[in-house]
Amino acid sequence: MMNSTIEVRGLTVVRGGRPVLTDLDLDVGPGVTGLLGPSGCGKSTLLRALVGVQRVAGGTVTVLGEEAGSAPLRDRVGYVTQAASVYDDLTVAENLRFFARVLGVDADAVERAIDAVDLAGHRDAVAGRLSGGQRSRVSLAVALLGAPDLLVLDEPTVGLDPVLRRDLWELFHGIAAGGATVLVSSHVMDEAERCDRLLLMREGRVLADDTPDAIKQRAGTTDVETAFLALVEAAA
Repeated sequence: MMNSTIEVRGLTVVRGGRPVLTDLDLDVGPGVTGLLGPSGCGKSTLLRALVGVQRVAGGTVTVLGEEAGSAPLRDRVGYVTQAASVYDDLTVAENLRFFARVLGVDADAVERAIDAVDLAGHRDAVAGRLSGGQRSRVSLAVALLGAPDLLVLDEPTVGLDPVLRRDLWELFHGIAAGGATVLVSSHVMDEAERCDRLLLMREGRVLADDTPDAIKQRAGTTDVETAFLALVEAAA
C-alpha cells in the first residue's frame, strides 16, 4: 500500500507455547481503520506488537518508517489500552500535566486534549472518582497530548453509552481528518460501519481487509456481522 503508516511482514507471536499470530502481513494507511473480531482472536496482541511492547517470535513491524517501539516513535504514537492508564489520586488536569512533562509538550496541549475528549467540566475532578467512561476519556486525552501521527486504541468504547460512543467516533474521524492514522479495535460489529476501512480477524488471521461496503458486497450481505460470519464459514 502506498503511504502506509504501518507495515507488518511475517509477524508471528507465540504465547504460552501457542501461536497467537502466524505469518501475518498487513498494511495500514491514514484514516480510521477498524480491527474487528471476537475476543481472543489476537487483536490486542497485534496492537501491542505495533507499539513495540509485545515480544515477537518472527517477522517485522515498521511504523512511520521506524522499527515498532523505537525511540523516534515515542511522541509520534499514541496508545490507549483497555484498562485506563491514569493515576487515580490525581485530578484530570494533574494527570494530563504529568504526562505532558514526560512527553515534553506545552500547557496548551493539555487544554486541547481535555477539550477534545469533552472533559473540561471535570478537569479538577479526582480521576479515581470518575465513571469508567470518563476515566477512559482521560486515557484517550493522554494519548492525544503529543498530537500523534498514529493513534492505537484497544477497545476504547467498551462499556460506554451510545451517545458517548458516537461522540468518540466523531473525534476519531476528526483526528484522522488532520492527517493521522487511527487504528481502533473492537468486538462490536455495529461499530464497523463507522470505519473507513476494516480488518476482520479470527484466530490470529485476517479474513478480510477492505472498506465496509466492499466487504459486504463480497459476502453478498447487507451488514458487516453477517458478512463476517459468511467469511468465517468460507474459510473453514
